[in-house]
Amino acid sequence: MRRLPHLNGIRAFDAAARRGSFAGAAAELNVSAAAVSRMVRVLEERVGVALFERGANRLTLTARGRAYHVGLSPILDALAQLTDQVTAQAAGRILTIGVGPTFAVRWLIPRLASFQEVAPDIEVRVTSGGAAAPFADDWTCGIKLGDGRWAGLVAERLFDADLTPVCMPRLAQRLKSPHQLKPQTLLRVAHAHEDWPLWLAAAGLSEMAAAGPMFEFYGHALQAASDGVGVTLGIRPYIDDDLRAGRLVAPFKLSVSKGSGWYLVSRAARAAEPAFLAFQSWIRKAARTSLA
Repeated sequence: MRRLPHLNGIRAFDAAARRGSFAGAAAELNVSAAAVSRMVRVLEERVGVALFERGANRLTLTARGRAYHVGLSPILDALAQLTDQVTAQAAGRILTIGVGPTFAVRWLIPRLASFQEVAPDIEVRVTSGGAAAPFADDWTCGIKLGDGRWAGLVAERLFDADLTPVCMPRLAQRLKSPHQLKPQTLLRVAHAHEDWPLWLAAAGLSEMAAAGPMFEFYGHALQAASDGVGVTLGIRPYIDDDLRAGRLVAPFKLSVSKGSGWYLVSRAARAAEPAFLAFQSWIRKAARTSLA
């Protein structure tokens, strides 16, 4: 069990230390100066040290009082911030989205301005998520790649996860058929070792093996491809904006399903929160627009 000090005394002590007098603290706390003095005295008795030197017309922190106040200030600031967060969450004004780094950078963040246009009163917080990250209790929702079955979560499908090779435009001009990939550098993603075998098999190239540089995230491989390092397998919707802008080109028409999809996931208890409802409505429309 926590051995907490006299909390009313903490408030009184903090106010008196900041204001420099019991009278100033009393005005802030809306009590009498005598009440502030009594609460500080109780606190001093419980911690076993004098926190103030009391003079006829002045109040001075002792050395231990100064040390105590320096340590208390960040704790009280954190408590105030936590209270504000909980209050905001209760009102449904904070939206915390757990999402993988590549999805965040390649799709979500470029579209967040449009969400804030329709929901300007909602505070958005984007945090680390992704396929391997557990769903945190303080998340409002998340975006995950998978089969849509996660224990304890409600999942709504947003996109299919389709794979197609992409590269910089100059390289794409030389690639007329999948067989011309054989001498090329094929970039790989560490957690998606099945991607290239899946696509190559569909292209009739099962004997080929990707052996190029390996990257931790899809976003790293896509950046390397746009810089001319090689050809990588792009996954939708990561590549949509790059293809539209011409930063990357898909030299072949063949697109292969990864066998999974992107889902908006949440806990059932969050279903009625205003922030979640606003985001759910927005991302449904944004996903349809992206696919179109």
